[in-house]
Amino acid sequence: KIDPANGIGLANTSVAFFGGRLYALGESDLPYTIRLASSGDIETLGRHDFNGKLFMSMTAHPKIDPETGEAFAFRYGPVPPFLTYFHFDKDGNKQPDVPIFSMVRPSFLHDFAITKNYAIFADIQIGMNPMEMIFGGGSPVGADPAKVPRIGIIPRYAKDESEMKWFDVPGFNLIHTINAWEEDDGDALVMLAPNILSVEHTLERMELVHALVEKVKINLKTGIVTRQPLSARNLDFAVINPAYVAKRNKYVYAAIGDPMPKISGVVKLDVSQGEHRECTVASRIYGPGCYGGEPFFVAAEPR
Repeated sequence: KIDPANGIGLANTSVAFFGGRLYALGESDLPYTIRLASSGDIETLGRHDFNGKLFMSMTAHPKIDPETGEAFAFRYGPVPPFLTYFHFDKDGNKQPDVPIFSMVRPSFLHDFAITKNYAIFADIQIGMNPMEMIFGGGSPVGADPAKVPRIGIIPRYAKDESEMKWFDVPGFNLIHTINAWEEDDGDALVMLAPNILSVEHTLERMELVHALVEKVKINLKTGIVTRQPLSARNLDFAVINPAYVAKRNKYVYAAIGDPMPKISGVVKLDVSQGEHRECTVASRIYGPGCYGGEPFFVAAEPR
């Protein structure tokens, strides 16, 4: 017998280590604490609510600052507040929620990014409408072609959303982010993310989806947003060296969709290259009939 009070999540999206604990994560539930046994087995220790301070679900893509050891996270849902931001100190203690009421409609918010001083969220054209499932028999998640996507920026240690700013970015729909950092003495933010083209196919016809990795720069003073494609290839599930989270990175490693969700290879991008250039510097195709999963970066041992 399944008791929903004990969790309904699969905890199969990602793993994260912060505050001295290893977590298996899925955005529909609390984190699950796991450990690696001496035998090599993975043991589940149970759902973790951070001493009762996390009583609802959490993103499966928290961002861990490699310099401070803090973890930053959020949750989203179909009822207000549709977005709630929070973070954990270096010891894993959860800090107070920051409800974001300027997210006026429920959006599909799977991932986000941080910089040294900010957290960055995307309000995309994919949203949630549970009433459609209840009364119309359709999917609770769908695309709204009339909606203009936005990027929201909030100070990293905000106590409330009073300083949050939103910027319209037409046609920019991200599911995953790659990284973000600050430029121009903190007056501009740069974010790397695959932009999902033909977003209306994301939920039903994945083979028709093309994800174009872009570098998006937001001038916080003028509000001007500029965008630069980094590769013409169909790329997603990108990673970096985690030592560069929230800092300017040079290299990105991404999965090649051929078509999505089949992953036929991996590429290495040099995102420091100039504008109007294909940034791929290396790639590996697995071969006919051979497919892989998401790439994962493991730093080389120091020599």
